[in-house]
Amino acid sequence: QVQLVESGGGLVQAGDSLRLSCAASGSTFSRYAMGWFRQAPGKEREFVAGVSSGSITYYADSVKGRFTVSRDNGKNTAYLRLNSLKPEDTAVYYCAAGRVVRTISKEYQYWGQGTQVTVSS
Repeated sequence: QVQLVESGGGLVQAGDSLRLSCAASGSTFSRYAMGWFRQAPGKEREFVAGVSSGSITYYADSVKGRFTVSRDNGKNTAYLRLNSLKPEDTAVYYCAAGRVVRTISKEYQYWGQGTQVTVSS
């Protein structure tokens, strides 16, 4: 069992940066792939980025070059750095743990509660 808690969201202006954190409980964090998803009002949850247990990273085209995903197994924490934020990045951001990085949300076994990111223009 893994429990995930996101933090770091907030209200920022376009062009600003944020760093989201996803703290995991349990001693098996290093074995899990971690995914970041987001869901805007009225839209489906979408894959943003992921990092495998071996620290290989994956990104959605919409965030490539602006967002950076990473993990620190010593701290049981995954991170998502959001740079050059745009109003269309506004959403609730979720982290999730699964066996491998997938772009489909149902492939992940554990989810955090989400953290709101709002980008004003």
